[in-house]
Amino acid sequence: MELPKRFEDVAALEDEMSRPSAALQGALARAPGDILVLGVGGKMGPTLARMAKRADASRRVIGVARFSQPGLREQLQGWGVECIEADLLSRDALARLPDAPNVVFMAGRKFGSTGSEWLTWAMNAHVPALVAERFAKSRIVAFSTACVYPFVPTSGPGSPESMPPTAPSGEYANSCVARERMFEHFSHELGTPGRLLRLSYAIDMRYGVLHDVARKVLAREPIDLSMGHANVIWQGEANDWALRSLAHCTAPASGLNISGPRVSIRELAREFGERFGIEPVLTGSEAPTAWLVDCSEAFRLFGEPQVTLTTMIDWTADWVQRGGASLNKPTHYEARDGKY
Repeated sequence: MELPKRFEDVAALEDEMSRPSAALQGALARAPGDILVLGVGGKMGPTLARMAKRADASRRVIGVARFSQPGLREQLQGWGVECIEADLLSRDALARLPDAPNVVFMAGRKFGSTGSEWLTWAMNAHVPALVAERFAKSRIVAFSTACVYPFVPTSGPGSPESMPPTAPSGEYANSCVARERMFEHFSHELGTPGRLLRLSYAIDMRYGVLHDVARKVLAREPIDLSMGHANVIWQGEANDWALRSLAHCTAPASGLNISGPRVSIRELAREFGERFGIEPVLTGSEAPTAWLVDCSEAFRLFGEPQVTLTTMIDWTADWVQRGGASLNKPTHYEARDGKY
């Protein structure tokens, strides 16, 4: 796979993040039929839907969202993705959606949870129940998070899928456990095949752990080391693996860790500092535990990530130093109390 040296603009970035692999095209042949992407308006949804369409131009790809972001509907339609505006909290709206053999569930709520926890639980637990019931005859690949696991020692391999989801703290993390349990319940009851993708930090030049650290180094802002380690994966590969998971659904639905190399926040700051010629401002010290995942099963299914950590650091340093676009959505990777 030949990778670019840099991304000149957002269009080039989104083109690369939506480029399908030959392996994806083969996997989708084993998961025939339309693909319905619920929650397509999030950070990853547009490039994932575009990738699905590029992988098989003859296949119908339908994106569902509220489409509150100006221009998103037109952009998706320009890529060949059909768009339907719907409120996923509405049973009536869900009933009106077309049936599809393949459903990718990307809806959810994290930031802003503190102070309106009720809405977070509705989006992360009630909506999955409605969707699982409505699309009982589909394959459902649902995005989850590594936050469903407890903190594990940074000296170990990370949480395997066999570790029971027991979120350590916070309304958001616990509502994500509920999301998984809803999909599991209906999969047991109705025989729906599915996968619960426990994704840990997809990397886009405009957001993500690397983006957050790079911006702080460049601005000479303090970097908290207490959550000293994390897993990261290039968003293009996360999109690819998510879509390939449609060919690896199980009944009942099962978890699958999706991520790549483990990074040290201290080392990231040092790497960006060297590239920028700036001494990073570091505070605190690394806790002995963190949210880390063992991705051995994903590597067995999909192979190891092709985009290396060094490449992601180089891309991010170039983008941030040139003043590239930012979504201004910090990951808050450093939060250990679960409050977002």
